[in-house]
Amino acid sequence: MELTENLKWRYATKKFDPGRKVAPEDLEKIKEAIRLSASSYGLQLYKVLIIEDRELREKLKSVSWGQHQITDASHLIVFCNYTRPGQEHVEEYINLKAGIQEIPVENLKSYSDFMVQKLSEKSLKEQEEWTARQTYLALGNLLAACAELRIDTCPMEGFQPDRYNEILGLSDRGLNTSVLATIGYRSAEDTSQYEKKVRKPGNKLFEEL
Repeated sequence: MELTENLKWRYATKKFDPGRKVAPEDLEKIKEAIRLSASSYGLQLYKVLIIEDRELREKLKSVSWGQHQITDASHLIVFCNYTRPGQEHVEEYINLKAGIQEIPVENLKSYSDFMVQKLSEKSLKEQEEWTARQTYLALGNLLAACAELRIDTCPMEGFQPDRYNEILGLSDRGLNTSVLATIGYRSAEDTSQYEKKVRKPGNKLFEEL
């Protein structure tokens, strides 16, 4: 599997080369990998912001522990989960499914009702935590796709979500910043790339029952 070799190559890049940019055609491949991510019920209850603007990223850096990846990477990817998933999200998905699979919408009513019922059973906190977890599935696809393209990445949780929401105007849209990723190309000065990857051995990580 080439994928495993590419995953061995990748690491959480600490220092990016600010002079190198991800090509538009490669960015489209990464976006498609994210779009094809698995999600609960297929609802994809999140948005993905792709930020290149330098001035905006400088503002976000100040609420990201001053981490240079935010501004030095080619692009900043912000995964935002919907905080109040509801009937409108289900209806949007059902209409999309009906159109793509050529199924009458009325034939999907029982499935639609089931999803709405399951969402209503969750508390507001549970809904927000559940949708936030969905973004990590998409993040995983981004990391794997970038590794295949030999594009460097750094998944990041070191930031202030409330300040991101404020700067990006997310709260009014029912969105919350869940997790970040920076993508680009490693700097030759990033010593982390020369370190051996540390992972548990298989016999410590896996159990077969």
